[in-house]
Amino acid sequence: MALLALLWGSGFLWIKIALNHGLSPLQITVARCVLGAAVLLALAFASGRRLPRDRGTWGRLVVAAFLCNVLPFLLFGIGEQTVDSSVAGVLNATTPLWSLLIGIGLGAERGLGRVRPAGLLLGFVGTVLIFAPWRESGLVGPGALALLGAALSYAAAFAYMGRTLTGRGIDPLALAAAQLVTASGLSLLALPATGALTTPVRADATAFAAVAVLGILGTGLTFFLNYRLIADEGATGAATVGYLLPVVSVALGALVLGEDIGLRVVLGMAVVLAGVAMTRRTRRAVRGEPAAVPPRDDPARRHGATASCR
Repeated sequence: MALLALLWGSGFLWIKIALNHGLSPLQITVARCVLGAAVLLALAFASGRRLPRDRGTWGRLVVAAFLCNVLPFLLFGIGEQTVDSSVAGVLNATTPLWSLLIGIGLGAERGLGRVRPAGLLLGFVGTVLIFAPWRESGLVGPGALALLGAALSYAAAFAYMGRTLTGRGIDPLALAAAQLVTASGLSLLALPATGALTTPVRADATAFAAVAVLGILGTGLTFFLNYRLIADEGATGAATVGYLLPVVSVALGALVLGEDIGLRVVLGMAVVLAGVAMTRRTRRAVRGEPAAVPPRDDPARRHGATASCR
């Protein structure tokens, strides 16, 4: 659990380092998808799993790969050009809030009770506290909005994948490998469209090392670890990792990059995580009874698809 939280939470650090040493957001996105896909393909073939073969699944994977990989990966790179990596990790923690909001809009969330809507409201209050639009030094700007857009893209992807890809008898590892293969193709197509192929690469060895760690460990290996964690520890262990990610990103940003996010952002992070915890409570748990299943937006229920999004 600690290793998984460290690898996932450090992703924002590696993005920042790669940007600072010459790689563009699109170049980071392409490398991350390609390296992550290579790891998952190797794991899938080594364990005898086969990729999906029907066209319908691959067609749905195009949408999933765009919403869950290409778009958020690119937005994180764009956002971290002007916003600290620690703040990126904190804003990423709003994903479950967007997931619940989308679920309510689609009519997929019923019997919410009082605690979960209150948690949704509290979480967004924490987000406003982080942005601090009333202050000149607040975070409202294109970079922070791009980071928030990445969290929203994850949530939209989870809703789409839950309806079209999961629970159809496809092995989660094979599905994740196919998704990152698709994401690699989509991101590679964007290179000539943006003129990136004709732009000289000015990155140094540090940038390539950072993106290698991000793609191989932070994107590919983390799926395998998450898969094992769910098998060994169950839903609770998998859900707990989500709460550790912003803490890891803040700690690494401060220790490695010397980022100082301030007391306001730390308080905002605490409020957001408290809101997320409230949104993940089931009605039975609220009444003091044991919850038989995790909430609909809990990563343990959708691990077969969403682990390939990080």
